[in-house]
Amino acid sequence: MAKLIAAMNMTLDGFCDHTAMIADDEIHQHYSELLRNADTIIYGRITYQLMEYWRSVVENPTGNKSTDDFAEAIDYVSKIVYSRTLESVDWKNTELKREIVKAEILELKQQAGNDIFVGSPSLIVALGKLGVVDEYQIAVQPTVVGSGLPLFKNTTDRIDLKLLKTKTFGCGAIALYYEPTENRVHR
Repeated sequence: MAKLIAAMNMTLDGFCDHTAMIADDEIHQHYSELLRNADTIIYGRITYQLMEYWRSVVENPTGNKSTDDFAEAIDYVSKIVYSRTLESVDWKNTELKREIVKAEILELKQQAGNDIFVGSPSLIVALGKLGVVDEYQIAVQPTVVGSGLPLFKNTTDRIDLKLLKTKTFGCGAIALYYEPTENRVHR
């Protein structure tokens, strides 16, 4: 059974703002490796539309190996986009779904050979509420922005986590790997 992993970068003060993050070669290599070892990545509409940028890098490589490798990895991996407003998606290996159905997520976990990543803040919260997230990989960036989209916005239930390991990057970012404890969700 594949693990469903919530993977996200956030600032030290808890916000998701891709423009405030350090995306150096080491960070790109880290996420390229995650994607190469994944079966699927799940996005919401906003994050999906932001990530479509990488299609242009595949078509017109930058010449920076880590950036271009990340573009190829994200282009190749299967993607599921949850959106009620998108009419269609045309990025290869991409499926559009309207509603999150817990049974479908559990079935996907049963079918997948490798891990499944969730890369949108709202979906991390929604799938966490369903109790289907097996691991949280949160990369905390050494940046304070003061405002923005909180990673765990609209979280109403407490989720206790156990620290599995950490990974420190040369830029000062720290990836924290957690799994939910037996008492997954407290209401």
